[in-house]
Amino acid sequence: MRDPWSELRRDNRRKRWQAVRSKLGTVTTLLGGAVLVGALAAAITGLSAANKTAAVAPNPLDPEITQLRRELDDTRGKLTLAEVKLEHQQAVAKYSAAYRVPADLAEAIYDIALAEGLHPSLAFQLVKVESRFQVDAKSIKSAIGYTQLRIATARAYDSTLTERDLLDRDTNLRIGFRFLKDLLARFDQDINLALVAYNRGPTRVSEMMTRGEDPANGYAEAVLKKVKKSGS
Repeated sequence: MRDPWSELRRDNRRKRWQAVRSKLGTVTTLLGGAVLVGALAAAITGLSAANKTAAVAPNPLDPEITQLRRELDDTRGKLTLAEVKLEHQQAVAKYSAAYRVPADLAEAIYDIALAEGLHPSLAFQLVKVESRFQVDAKSIKSAIGYTQLRIATARAYDSTLTERDLLDRDTNLRIGFRFLKDLLARFDQDINLALVAYNRGPTRVSEMMTRGEDPANGYAEAVLKKVKKSGS
């Protein structure tokens, strides 16, 4: 006859043993995970230390890298300079073709205009209207050269100048453009008034304005209309 109490005790012992085995398995898993985490942490720490050591240690390629960087910067600088020169040449060629003037004259007008603070388009139009690009142009009022300067006006900038000096291309352009730039400053950057003053004289324009008269005579409109037509 089977003893139910004996079977019950055996069954309880079996269940307790299974529970113990389950707990041991969980502990083993946890220990294994802890060991793995520790190993990973050690590896990461080792890599960090190695990286730090590598960063501190001198790199035999550093001088070569530095030299390559210098050469790259130098090349970039040369490329930038080449681009600027190309843009300059293209602009000069454009004006030379548009106004049908020699390249050397176009380059002089372009460069001197920029140096004196004028837009090249305005400078080219001024020279075209004043002298038709004729170096020896003279007016009945004794205005001379490309920008049709009077000797009295020119001597306000250089008292030693002579009429022969005003026939020099660069001298004439430089003083004429500077004169217009100064007129722009005098008339609060009003391009119309500055151009009229260039044509009629700043004193006369100021006197006319003081009397309430309009100094416009069509000169400014002619220059600016041509500037607009030039597409600049």
